[in-house]
Amino acid sequence: MNNPFARLPEVPSFTVTSATLTGGQLSGANVSPQLSWSGAPEGTKSYAVTVYDPDAPTGSGFWHWAVADIPATVTDLPEGAGDDTGSGLPEGAYQLPNDARVPHYLGAAPPAGHGPHRYFIVVHALDVETIGVPAEATPAYLGFTMAGHLLGRAVLTATAETPA
Repeated sequence: MNNPFARLPEVPSFTVTSATLTGGQLSGANVSPQLSWSGAPEGTKSYAVTVYDPDAPTGSGFWHWAVADIPATVTDLPEGAGDDTGSGLPEGAYQLPNDARVPHYLGAAPPAGHGPHRYFIVVHALDVETIGVPAEATPAYLGFTMAGHLLGRAVLTATAETPA
């Protein structure tokens, strides 16, 4: 599968970087990476951040993290922001349950011997201050709801592999 975001409506891109990704490798620890972004489109009123593995052997990939309602004034998240309490998230932002149904960041854990997996770390620039998605919603529902409010997308691709 190519970039899963390539099938979505085209929007302007901007830049996202991470000081904690070593050689583009995502850790298996349940510690969300540090993220910084810049160049979001004019009119951005909030952000959402998602981490998605399209290579998971599920038929639908695996969502590792989803954060909604990050204020437009915020342009970085510290390492570990996605802990059990969201302690590093800005006021008003919240985590949705990932595909393991826990509302925090879940580290990379491809099945042993399955080969390298890609992890799409995406910052979505939105035209609303609050996306209006319930805190118990799925990341897929967040994505569906964001589609009509998307101004731009910043994508960082990392990889992880568990040896056989």
